[in-house]
Amino acid sequence: MSKDNIQDVVRKSLEKYFRDLGEQQPSNVYEMVVFTVEKPILEAVMARAAGNQSLAAEMLGINRNTLRKKLQQHGLL
Repeated sequence: MSKDNIQDVVRKSLEKYFRDLGEQQPSNVYEMVVFTVEKPILEAVMARAAGNQSLAAEMLGINRNTLRKKLQQHGLL
């Protein structure tokens, strides 16, 4: 799946989310999307790195301590 395909999936999911809300005003959309996509990203990268947090952090382009914090937030540790 290319980056464009992933963007299309996110865009279509948000359009559906807004349709489902109807007249309700959305809130915290950015935080909701980031938190929702972050867990599968972490799971996939940790699997690819065979559980090596240093390698996973490098692959993600984030600090290892930041990765640990995110893994804990998502119940992945």
